[in-house]
Amino acid sequence: MHIGLIGGIGVAATVAYYQRLTARGPIELTIAHAQVSDLVENARKDDRPAQAAVYARLIDRLRGAGCDCAAITSLGGHFCFDETVALSSLPLVSALRPLDPYFQQEELGTVGLLGTAVVMRSGFYGHLARTRAVIPEADPEGVGARYQALAIRGRATQDDRVFFVAEGRKLMERGAEAVVLAGTDLNLVFDGADPGYRVVDALDVHVDVLAKLASGRVTLDEL
Repeated sequence: MHIGLIGGIGVAATVAYYQRLTARGPIELTIAHAQVSDLVENARKDDRPAQAAVYARLIDRLRGAGCDCAAITSLGGHFCFDETVALSSLPLVSALRPLDPYFQQEELGTVGLLGTAVVMRSGFYGHLARTRAVIPEADPEGVGARYQALAIRGRATQDDRVFFVAEGRKLMERGAEAVVLAGTDLNLVFDGADPGYRVVDALDVHVDVLAKLASGRVTLDEL
């Protein structure tokens, strides 16, 4: 199956998807570039139709390139997922739907979330039905804004690394069994690091689904 990615939101996340998917074996893959500035503005205004229209145009390009399905490489970018499905010329593979079953499979009853404020507060837009989530207690908006700045910048400073590792530790102290990277660009902070607690990158859960589709081990009907 030919996989289509909507990338650029942000670039570091797109690179991680590309690297991790191609590391899983031969794959047909096409990436269409979106503007992170459009996503940030539309998400800020909760303008779901506008962002869905942006995605729909990119999905049409992916379909023209021969893709069989499409995926959004941003968890925050899923805020208009249903609206995009309604416009999409290809099946859209959610990054959010597999998470709750994955946590149950891993026997994680409580997870800590780091990402944008809306993703953290909503528990992946309501997709955690059987898993309890804890989020930064003192200033989730501040944590979310710092993550968003990192994603737009496309690189993590040493201060970012210290900050997010410390925020994750606070979540563990409040009962989380693992810290979930609920922002696809947080690999810039945590890849190759040992923060002293378990980290689950939500991006990897999505990549696993896409890799199985690409290899034919699962079909779209089975998702």
